[in-house]
Amino acid sequence: MINYANLIYKIIIFFCCIAVFICQADFNISVTTVLMATIFSGFLGYFEGVILRIGLSLGFIILCCFVPELTIFLPLIVYDVFLCEYQYILILGIIPLAVFSQNVSLQHFSIVLILLVLCLLIKYLAKMGFDLQIRFNQLRDETREMSIRLKKQNRDLIEKQDNEIYLAAINERNRIAREIHDNVGHLLSSAILQSAALLTINKDEKVKEHLNTLNETLSQAMNSIRNSVHELYDESIDLNARIEELIRKFDFCELTYEYDISSNPGRSLKYAFISIVKEALSNIMKHSNATHVYITFREHPGFYQLIIKDNGIVKRWSRDEGLGINNMIERVESFKGNINIKTENGFEIFISIPKEV
Repeated sequence: MINYANLIYKIIIFFCCIAVFICQADFNISVTTVLMATIFSGFLGYFEGVILRIGLSLGFIILCCFVPELTIFLPLIVYDVFLCEYQYILILGIIPLAVFSQNVSLQHFSIVLILLVLCLLIKYLAKMGFDLQIRFNQLRDETREMSIRLKKQNRDLIEKQDNEIYLAAINERNRIAREIHDNVGHLLSSAILQSAALLTINKDEKVKEHLNTLNETLSQAMNSIRNSVHELYDESIDLNARIEELIRKFDFCELTYEYDISSNPGRSLKYAFISIVKEALSNIMKHSNATHVYITFREHPGFYQLIIKDNGIVKRWSRDEGLGINNMIERVESFKGNINIKTENGFEIFISIPKEV
């Protein structure tokens, strides 16, 4: 981080030293002196090596002993070295100051001392300001990072809440379907049997005609309720829960499962995915020597993706031999999807099915 305030303060101090140097009547004004002070101060501001900076500071102090007018620019060096880990080297600056006091008037010596004290104060305030700026930047970055983390946690909580609501809706649908099947379905079945029995024992043609109508109406109601129950049950199928149930029953080897589908695939597609995973796990138990299985569901903008992979060694495999593999292929093709099978590093089934089907 560039400290521009530090650079501005150095420029101000430099011009103050120039002003004092020009007003100093006890010495001849020399451009060489100004250049030397500028070079030393520039090197101290540019280089960061501790040993080199100590050497430059000592060199400038020694030169001040031999060139007293150079002491006027000592505040520049003091500004660079003060509050550094080697700042105690400035104590040696007393030597050139003592030599300088013997060659100038008390007034000019006092001005240089005042300038030195001002440099120390300015450097202290500049250092405090720079530290506060760094702290402010750190707090700003931490606040931004915390804000991003909180937003992510909020999204996760919303997704978790949506999943809980979805599961609660599924459970409620299942409950309603069971109650309709167990209560209304049984009552309608009993009513159909009773109407059929009345048709059998009844001899009156007029009553028999009405009983036939009643029986047909009850049968239609029974079919309608049966279809409604099936639709409720089919819509309430939780693909993730069904796959997890299959995985819990799979104890052949270690299994890593990843489910990343946020939408609700169609009923037939859910059944297809469940059947494919079930068949794949069955084949692994029967024919593979794998020690690890990976099952991954992913959702993309235009298609669903299913990857089933194991680390077993495939000795011999033919697409035409396995009935289970052919069933998988037929299921995927019925949804106009693609299925690729690789056997280089274990056995891998890669399936993609478009959403619009």
